[in-house]
Amino acid sequence: MQKKILITTGGSGGHVIPALILYNHLFEKFDVLITTDKRGLDFFDKKINKFKIINTPRLTNIFLLPVNFFRILFLTFKSYFLIKGQNIEKIISTGGYMSLPLILAAKFCKLKIYLLEPNLVLGRANRFFLGSCEKIFCYSNEIKDFPNQFKDKIVLINPLVREEFYKIKKDTIKKDQFNLLIIGGSQGARIFDENLKNFITNLSKKHSIKIIQQTNKKNILNLEKFYSNKNIKNFIFSFHDNFNEIIQETDLCITRAGASTLAELSISNKPFIAVPLPTSKDNHQLENANFYKNNDCCWVIDQNKFEDNVEQILLNILKNREDLLKKKENLKKLNYKNTWINVNQKILSTLNENRISKK
Repeated sequence: MQKKILITTGGSGGHVIPALILYNHLFEKFDVLITTDKRGLDFFDKKINKFKIINTPRLTNIFLLPVNFFRILFLTFKSYFLIKGQNIEKIISTGGYMSLPLILAAKFCKLKIYLLEPNLVLGRANRFFLGSCEKIFCYSNEIKDFPNQFKDKIVLINPLVREEFYKIKKDTIKKDQFNLLIIGGSQGARIFDENLKNFITNLSKKHSIKIIQQTNKKNILNLEKFYSNKNIKNFIFSFHDNFNEIIQETDLCITRAGASTLAELSISNKPFIAVPLPTSKDNHQLENANFYKNNDCCWVIDQNKFEDNVEQILLNILKNREDLLKKKENLKKLNYKNTWINVNQKILSTLNENRISKK
């Protein structure tokens, strides 16, 4: 009989996508259930994933704290009965306030708790439960603000990436056309939507460029019209089922610095210009980007200096591909041990090690 594991997640793709990747690593060996809030459902394939909704409220509104306290209490009891009713034996959290009721209930049930920290800064929810967990899966043992007394709980794994990204052809740079991917997220990034158009127009006068841009649904037609009127090839979208195929056709990407996005670009051997979101909690996007910058795999631009620097970087790349090719080689070196099988074996051995030790 398969052991039962619960993965708790929710909110943004930065939490949900790693949870779904964990699900795909585990479902053949375990009976896996996922809990998410309603926001996280946008990322789910409801035909495949077994899931339950635990819609944890945000805790940032001071005036709603008394109400939200009772909601958290209610959801903790709900989570307790879910865990008991499903005979859950272990729980994995991908971080965030969304997992709070589930982890509290898991503590009451005396389950083994595992955490995932994909960022280079320890998240606040993970910090809160660090003393209660068995292990925490991390991509580096140099995580900012990580307490020294808990470093023995770190299990190093390669960044979690969807299986299809390992199959991307790591091709050479194209000479006839430069394909520039701009990842603003499904909600769009205003700085990419508004501040890049004129730069790209100038560059397109001397270089053959195709723009592939992710933006808000409401902005798709505006961007299509703008680039088409300038005779610039373009493909504008909000969500795409085969995003790995889009990345495969890319020469360079301009992106925010979420851990999942950078990991996908990295394993795909695609250099990128990272523009960390300055409002990200504890500035974790900057730390994520600097990891790749320190390995000479990307460029990093401060958002406040974006307009001053991005055009010159793009112009230098288009004039001379040497630096771009160098970064591709460095990405290849960084990922030469990163395979689906290696990650899978490390996760499974960690989750099974306590059971093995008792035999």
